[in-house]
Amino acid sequence: MTEDSLKGLPPVGGRRNLRDEVIETLRGAVISGEMRPGVVYSAPTLAGQFGVSATPVREAMLDLVKEGLMETVRNKGFRVTEPTDQELDNFTELRALIEVPTVRRIAEAGVGANTVKRLRELAAGIERAAAEHDLIGHVTVDMEFHLTLLDLSGNAHLVEAVRTLRARSRIYGLKDLAERGQLIPSAREHSELVDLIEAQDADGAEDLMRHHIGHVRGIWAAE
Repeated sequence: MTEDSLKGLPPVGGRRNLRDEVIETLRGAVISGEMRPGVVYSAPTLAGQFGVSATPVREAMLDLVKEGLMETVRNKGFRVTEPTDQELDNFTELRALIEVPTVRRIAEAGVGANTVKRLRELAAGIERAAAEHDLIGHVTVDMEFHLTLLDLSGNAHLVEAVRTLRARSRIYGLKDLAERGQLIPSAREHSELVDLIEAQDADGAEDLMRHHIGHVRGIWAAE
């Protein structure tokens, strides 16, 4: 199936490294399910929607190929790869093994006021994107929230492992949740998590993180 345009792509450029901004947006489009398996996307067409040249878009898509999110289609463009249900279950299991105890340790150790402020800003951004049905923005800010939080562990390898696990995921049920108005309650879990961490409630933070990961797997299954 060929349908190389993509609805809702925001213009990029001017705020950060252009290539990084393009790959972040495309990664969000893949994870959110906005870019679907079986559809062939061309770099020039997507570049036109971004309002940039084709080069950074093609480079970004090649990076996504290396990450296992896309595959090249000879003389046509790129196609999103599709994980199996077993792979999604494996991703969930690994995330729980890594993130749940890490969040507990972070809550036990305590977090500084500036970090709490930053996490609250990101949590608010997740809720705002949910309210606006901005699925790519929702996934992108959600990724930033979780990686910023996990970075407090001081373990860069742990953060990169979770980044990879999250990137390999697909959240096909996100659009349906947004249309039914059920995405906002899920988004609010991030603010609740920050409250628990700020209060150094390690038990509460651990329980909510475990619930959150399981909840997201349920969204992954909603195709």
